[in-house]
Amino acid sequence: MIPSDLLTAAYPPLLVFAAALLVLVLPRIAGFTVGALSLAAVLAISLVAPEGQHLAGSFLGFEVVPFYVDGFSRMVGIGLGFLGVCSVIYAYSSEASKTLVAFALVYVSSSIGAAFAGDWLVLLFMWELMAVTSTLVVWHYGGEAVRAGFRYAIFHGTGGVLVMLAVAVHYVEVGSFLYTASDGIATGIPALLAVLGMGVNVAFIGFHTWLPDTYPRPHVAASVFLSVYTTKTSAFILYRAFPVEGSHDLSIYIAYMGGLMAVYGATFALLQHDMRALLSYHIQAQLGYIVAGIGIGSQLAVAGSMSHLFNNVLFKSLLFMAVGVVIYRTGEEDLYHLGGLWREMPLTAIGFGLGALSITAIPGFNGYVSKGMIFDAANPGYYGQPEYQALYWLLWLGAIGTLLSFIKLGYYVFFHGESDIEVADAKPGQIVAMLGLGGACLLFGVWWQGLADLAPTLHGHGGHFTFSYYGGESELHPYSLSHLETAGILTGVAAVTFVLVRKPLSKLDLGDPAMVVYPATYSLSRWTMLAVTETYAAVDRAVVGGVKRCYWIGNNPVLAIDAAVGRLPDWMVDVDERQPTDGGRPSTIHLRTGIGTTVLLLTLVLTAILWLLVV
Repeated sequence: MIPSDLLTAAYPPLLVFAAALLVLVLPRIAGFTVGALSLAAVLAISLVAPEGQHLAGSFLGFEVVPFYVDGFSRMVGIGLGFLGVCSVIYAYSSEASKTLVAFALVYVSSSIGAAFAGDWLVLLFMWELMAVTSTLVVWHYGGEAVRAGFRYAIFHGTGGVLVMLAVAVHYVEVGSFLYTASDGIATGIPALLAVLGMGVNVAFIGFHTWLPDTYPRPHVAASVFLSVYTTKTSAFILYRAFPVEGSHDLSIYIAYMGGLMAVYGATFALLQHDMRALLSYHIQAQLGYIVAGIGIGSQLAVAGSMSHLFNNVLFKSLLFMAVGVVIYRTGEEDLYHLGGLWREMPLTAIGFGLGALSITAIPGFNGYVSKGMIFDAANPGYYGQPEYQALYWLLWLGAIGTLLSFIKLGYYVFFHGESDIEVADAKPGQIVAMLGLGGACLLFGVWWQGLADLAPTLHGHGGHFTFSYYGGESELHPYSLSHLETAGILTGVAAVTFVLVRKPLSKLDLGDPAMVVYPATYSLSRWTMLAVTETYAAVDRAVVGGVKRCYWIGNNPVLAIDAAVGRLPDWMVDVDERQPTDGGRPSTIHLRTGIGTTVLLLTLVLTAILWLLVV
């Protein structure tokens, strides 16, 4: 039996960070083994660490709690730790470099640190570190990934600034950074800033373009890491800002944003040719369900949201792994250029099938259980409030779009026609990683009680799980006849629709209208820069010219008067022609400084003025 003091002293992010450094110096197999073991340790600590605040102390006079364990962080830690082990094994077999995996492990450590943070100050540090390290993971591949990485960094830098401002204003209002000091983020300005900043990371519509722009470009192993850690950790932090105990005016808007994300992501996924772009849009779509559950905020909705987050960690990474193996073996990204691969790559096809059946919420798989909770929480016919009726139908449409997308992806990659290439199946490490995740998806679909037991807002007793809602109390029954009927209807509608739209859909290649943000931002930035620099140049010319004229007038007062009088009409004055004896001394002063020096001087002057006013 490991003492609890030892468990809480082993800070999970630090273990993974240390492993990242060792990956760089050890032989490849030894370094990757250490990386996988560090994440296995995170999984173990998440399972058994006692709840409460650990490693608490002060930083610059502020109370901080780097390691906070409750039911929510435990659930997220288990998911992130298990995925981390599988991802490192997959990366080893996919020939990922030591540098890439070292970057990825530091990125994972920051994500785990954000999940276990017990205060907003530690969260901010981990949030920014997560943005920086994930950008390095993207950049490492070179080529198109570099430019995409810059765009990615701009988005996440902007989101980070908004979150930082939210936390600062929250501290002013609450007087503490600790989560336990208030129910979520303070209402008003902090809540608005937080939802916008976190909305970047969880891919709110309009803030989402970095997802399909970035994730298809790096190494296939990098895409597996990226597909989970930023978005799922950020969705969890969104819950920390708007918890089930709290009451926020923004909650209904968050819920409906989630519903719109589910539809928008599934729609544009359906139009993609690039396999990883399709999966990237489905990150947004599945985040929509999680965001909707957080917005609804009931016990069942939050249980569904956190369970779907946990399940997404499993099946989304599995799908990126399966598609990554196809790209690794064939070198082809376009799904319409493939076909018949199930004969060449049967184990990869099985891995893909397990992930696809999970994300589409087919009974027997984990996505069916978690997505069903969110449906029930939104449906006024079950446990939803009347104002969420439209949200329920949005989630329905998103579910149909998800089914269509994965029928399309599986059909064209694995079953359509005969394969005209001979390729090997996945490598042993890739198979172990995929089947490990696929087995977990199946396990939590069949043994749904295990998933429900992890969800903190469900109350388990004797294999039964109850929850409170606005109408009283009820019990969770995911495999009731009505739920199975709903799943059957959704699947049937999607299958028939695919038969009808398959051919016209293959001819469509429409872009995401939100991608206009890139040329628009470029044009706005360019013209803003020109406006600022030209305005500065005009003011500079005016000021320097004015000072020179004043200097000349001071040295040549008679000439200045003559020049001024000489501009008057002849009928007003009579001026004699006069030759100056000195020829008129020109100005010899030079008033040229750079923008940086000018800003520095102005800052010093303003600081002195403020100091005098305050003192």
